[in-house]
Amino acid sequence: MKENILRLWLRLWKDEQGQDLVEYALIVAAVGLALIVTVNQLSQAVVSLYSSITEGLASIGASGQ
Repeated sequence: MKENILRLWLRLWKDEQGQDLVEYALIVAAVGLALIVTVNQLSQAVVSLYSSITEGLASIGASGQ
């Protein structure tokens, strides 16, 4: 019984069949995380730009009257 468990353990330890899938999953996770961070920073920049534009337009409207 112990020999069968040992053989099974060694066979599973040496098996590299699922290795590619794990590597691809890690790459996809890293790219996804980078996209989330980039989109978050980009959205903050767009909100800041929009606020700046609306403040500038409001000051033009106030000084024109």
